[in-house]
Amino acid sequence: MLSYNQSIYHPTVFFLTGIPGFETHHAWISIPFCCLYVIALSGNGMILFVIITESSLHEPMYYFLSMLSFTDVGLCLSTVVTMLGIFWFNAREISFDACIGQMFFIHGFTFMESSVLLAMAFDRFIAICNPLRYSAILTNSRIIKVGFAIIIRGTTALVPLLLLLKRLSFCRSHVLHHSYCFHPDLMKLSCTDTKINSAFGLTIVISTAGLDSILILLSYVLIIHSVLSIASSEERKKAFGTCVSHVSAVAIFYIPMISLSLVHRFGKHASPLVHTLIANIYLLIPPVMNPIIYSVKTKQIRKAILKMFLSKAV
Repeated sequence: MLSYNQSIYHPTVFFLTGIPGFETHHAWISIPFCCLYVIALSGNGMILFVIITESSLHEPMYYFLSMLSFTDVGLCLSTVVTMLGIFWFNAREISFDACIGQMFFIHGFTFMESSVLLAMAFDRFIAICNPLRYSAILTNSRIIKVGFAIIIRGTTALVPLLLLLKRLSFCRSHVLHHSYCFHPDLMKLSCTDTKINSAFGLTIVISTAGLDSILILLSYVLIIHSVLSIASSEERKKAFGTCVSHVSAVAIFYIPMISLSLVHRFGKHASPLVHTLIANIYLLIPPVMNPIIYSVKTKQIRKAILKMFLSKAV
């Protein structure tokens, strides 16, 4: 089941993996996963709807929040078919090209989410450190440009990375360790030299998520310095309160990402179950938690959602 092309062997199919050791219980395991997908898609969909329809939310902070919800929806849609297909129908096969395509969307939306979190940190920095120029700096036209820059940055870097996979031969096991295609996981199955792929992949991660995390940290150092110079403790508390939701979103995004990277690079002897759990947390927890965090912590979002439900009830 191998196709030959210029001395490069690409398998006809790869085989995805569900929850190792719990294959007979996949039907039951699918229930909590379905609940998580429903919460993520409905929650982020609701955030997008209220921001679009509620004129009081047409502000930079909420435009960036809508971008975050959009990327979370994209992440969920990138994995829902293969993940639930495994749990419900044991549909583990995925073609090489389909695997490349899924990787493009998963990694693309991941890099875009990292960029959006950086943009949101910049938004909080301007709002707290230079509030008088907030509306002048973050105009609608600039926010649109930022949105396009995020999309272009999140996708263009992936094209050469995925093209490099085409040069690899796969003559070992064709069984992937996750329920979706993940770049480091696929590279491990190659029987050719992957040093270029690894170096290029690491460069992209450092120049996107790595750089973003450093700039986010720098933004908060400046924010903390600015807030501590405020005389009133009540004003300091209010200023920090506007950052709680964003800090939580940053934590639930970067902690699973770093954990998964460490497991892939240094956890070769770790249980396959550990790899699977961290991989699923990495893609599911941020889309599930972000709308919950912003609905609970952001008064304007909460009021808009309540208004939407009350108007429907009437």
